[in-house]
Amino acid sequence: MHLTVLAASGPTGLCLTRQALERGHIVRAIARNPDRITVPDAPGLTKIVADVFHTDEIDSALAGSELVLSGLGVPKGTKPGVLTAGARSAVASGARVIWLGAYGTGPSAAAASALNRLVLKGLGAEVADKVESDAVVTEAGGTVFHAGPLSNKPISPDRRTVGLDASPKSIFRIMVSRDTVAAAMLDEAENPRFPGRIAVPLTR
Repeated sequence: MHLTVLAASGPTGLCLTRQALERGHIVRAIARNPDRITVPDAPGLTKIVADVFHTDEIDSALAGSELVLSGLGVPKGTKPGVLTAGARSAVASGARVIWLGAYGTGPSAAAASALNRLVLKGLGAEVADKVESDAVVTEAGGTVFHAGPLSNKPISPDRRTVGLDASPKSIFRIMVSRDTVAAAMLDEAENPRFPGRIAVPLTR
């Protein structure tokens, strides 16, 4: 498959890029600074510089994409609205979109624990940005993964992905590794199970 990874230099984006190449896919990796895409050069890898706030730049980078997987997050110091800007550009490209969200926001807020919701409430405008970007993707038929706290552990051998309606009441204390989330997102790319829905990656 020909895949485009948005925010390929971030922690989850790097996992997506590396695993996609390991699975034999052709990858277009987009980042504001491609030098930070530390995945080794490979015949199937193209690194592209683009910023989601520079509309012409990101639209050009995404043009012709068949499928966009996003590891876009909100690092400290990022301008407000980065997620929504990225989601709108990804959807506008005409590609199928698989998006990284956060458990306890938007549709999954009701399933989260009170503690989970309290912690997320402290993120302020960032939560609104997550909710809006998720809605942009799902309304276009894409899939949004709502993951719990992320770790840097290897892919879980017991990993599984469920729809939001089948997720635990709260996974706030159940960490899932970035590699496990990336694997679940790539599974969805290869075998769509949750179009237009929220999916929840679990370790058991």
